[in-house]
Amino acid sequence: MTGTINMNRRTLLKSGATFAAASTLAAPLIAQERSLKIGSYGGYFENSFKEHVYPGFTEATGIVVESVTQPNSADWLISMAQAAQAGNVPADLSLYGRDTLIKASREEGLLAPLDMSMISAAGALDPYFIFEAAPGVLGVGAMSWFSSMVINPDEIEPPESWADFWDTSVFEQSLGVVRRFNGGMMDIIAATFFDGEATFETEDGIQAIVAKAAELKPNVALWWSAESQMEQAMKNLDVVAGTYYHDVAGIMAADGFPILSMFPKEGCVQDYGSWCLSGLSDKGAEAAEFVNFSSTPEVQAIMSRMIGTAPLLPQEATDLTDEEFAAVSGTPSIRPAYSAYLDRETYIQENWDAMLAGS
Repeated sequence: MTGTINMNRRTLLKSGATFAAASTLAAPLIAQERSLKIGSYGGYFENSFKEHVYPGFTEATGIVVESVTQPNSADWLISMAQAAQAGNVPADLSLYGRDTLIKASREEGLLAPLDMSMISAAGALDPYFIFEAAPGVLGVGAMSWFSSMVINPDEIEPPESWADFWDTSVFEQSLGVVRRFNGGMMDIIAATFFDGEATFETEDGIQAIVAKAAELKPNVALWWSAESQMEQAMKNLDVVAGTYYHDVAGIMAADGFPILSMFPKEGCVQDYGSWCLSGLSDKGAEAAEFVNFSSTPEVQAIMSRMIGTAPLLPQEATDLTDEEFAAVSGTPSIRPAYSAYLDRETYIQENWDAMLAGS
């Protein structure tokens, strides 16, 4: 899942959390008609923000939020670019996946720098989640999610490494693997057998990754495109292991299905979304206040409990229990080769598709 959160798949994590802690983060500011239009993915995701995040922000700051439904970040980027040409601002603050953020950063004036002097809470985030370009900081991480190793623990023993999936004596015609070239499998191969993201810097490295994927084909029963395909294959025992979404696997396990989501020694693929300010917005101060609010440990924890996203802070920085943290996150993480997927997209996709089509 690169650059897109299909939040309809997320169900409410049971919790007694409230916004009592978050609402005390700052005294309400004296303000008259201060407002902010915030774009977020629709459905359950947007509704959860409207119920669990925005009210606390308004209580803490006096800034009224107008929620704007945005599609996936790639389509939203097109809409925002068209709106900018017309001089419109559909949303002051929007969510972008890192790949889309990189694209947006290359379009002059589409995004405005965030005032980091007003976003002190972001100082606790890993610098990886602070995206900076020539104009300044154009994105601050909002939340993340993982694609993980999943197995049926009733059928197989938990592997220690992704490399175990290449063992045909155990996994012949029994794996479900994401089909998209940028769906995470290439990153897993790079982290497991090569030099991680650096492997994507050369055509030889890309070819080596694809060749290693070809070696896995005898063990793959399903190259899935829709998560429902993998879910059904696991339930039917058509596959007993593979790649899937960590939070969805946890929901399936909570419902009694024998599925275990794991973080092997190389880690799992972590993707994330960022808050970005429209280049035409005059709400830079309000946007900075919201980004600061959402970066605090209290709000990061609330989003994990109530929306199902992984925090961008270490567990110990939050009040998440071990069980709550494990439901949405884990370590270590594998970071996708976002720039390579953009700059070498055609070459990578052609080689990957040729591998899938080959015998």
